[in-house]
Amino acid sequence: MNTQEVIIGWATPAFFALIALELLVAKWRGRRVYHASDAVSSLSLGVISQIVAVFAKLLTLGIYAWCAGHLALYTLPADRWWVWASGLLLYDFLYYWLHRAGHEVNILWAAHVVHHQSEDYNLSTALRQTGSGVLLGWLFYLPMALLGYPLEVFAVVALIDLLYQFWVHTELVGRLGWFDRVFCSPSNHRAHHAVNERYLDRNYGGILIVWDRLFGSFVEEDDADPPVYGTRAPLRSWNPLWANAEVYWATLKDAWHARRWRDKLLVWIKPPGWRPADVAERFPKPAFDMARARYAPPLPRGLTAYGIAQFALLLLMGVWFLDMAKRMPASSLLAYAAFLLFSLTALGVLLEGRRAGTWLEGARLAVTALAAVITGGWFGAASAPPALAPAIVALCLGSAAALATIRLRTRQPA
Repeated sequence: MNTQEVIIGWATPAFFALIALELLVAKWRGRRVYHASDAVSSLSLGVISQIVAVFAKLLTLGIYAWCAGHLALYTLPADRWWVWASGLLLYDFLYYWLHRAGHEVNILWAAHVVHHQSEDYNLSTALRQTGSGVLLGWLFYLPMALLGYPLEVFAVVALIDLLYQFWVHTELVGRLGWFDRVFCSPSNHRAHHAVNERYLDRNYGGILIVWDRLFGSFVEEDDADPPVYGTRAPLRSWNPLWANAEVYWATLKDAWHARRWRDKLLVWIKPPGWRPADVAERFPKPAFDMARARYAPPLPRGLTAYGIAQFALLLLMGVWFLDMAKRMPASSLLAYAAFLLFSLTALGVLLEGRRAGTWLEGARLAVTALAAVITGGWFGAASAPPALAPAIVALCLGSAAALATIRLRTRQPA
């Protein structure tokens, strides 16, 4: 097990322990900072980002390793503290520019937008990560490879930078005095996630907020103007695949409708929200409304409880997927990934309260039972106990009965 895997192994249970603590503290203070469907949506996107990462390592780490091995100007030793310290500092500096570009270049925003779609701001939001950021994000870190930072150093400092940012996604930690002036903090990052005019596109720092102070992108949180979270083009869906595709699809449509070839290109590299004049005239969009109602389709309590329980099971499957990724044949790994993507999508549509969600969930339960029967247990479980497959089939049948009962007792809109 490498250093990165050790860190992830310790961090994962800590994340959920801190989420539970945040829930308890919020309840004690009489505040509601979580909404069940929103949290499930955020965590589902986190699971999908990790699934994608399993297949994307060849692109992200492979390219870095090749550049460090063939194009590096120096060969830095991995056993010197200053290499690790300077590597973390340089990574955080490059992250600032990637993050800033993610708000200023539409094709990069199409990936980063996933992290901003939630209208809540809590620790589950920190785990709401993109599945497509690997496509272009690696370009910003090539300077580290060219300077000769070893792959192990790059991988670990990248993980440290990402893990640091988990705790700043909370409304329950107030101002921290001098700390807010040097480091990314909850107060600074709340401003970053806000759609209020004064906060828009500010505070990009990952660990250090001094980058924002140096390059003119810092803004202080103002109690007189409380942050409103989300995006200026609200997602209004719990479907994780649509969350990842939303901006790409909107941009593709604008590029298709644009009359000038120049505009067909510019729509991808201009700032988010920019549209060719002819497209904006023919296909107008409603103006942003700060007073908009949050997206919260009404659900019966039974269906909410069902969704949470099913997500917990899918989360365990996701953890099993990540654990088996190195030992499972490529065909089985791809099949398992497809199953998880379909399952999380079906659950998201179900939590939107639509009838289509019921049919998708029924299909998911049928596929789950069928997979257990075909594999004789589960994906990658070569020596599964004989009772595993019947137990999974029984669980699917029980879940289907519970879902049918909930639907019979309630009437949901189409």
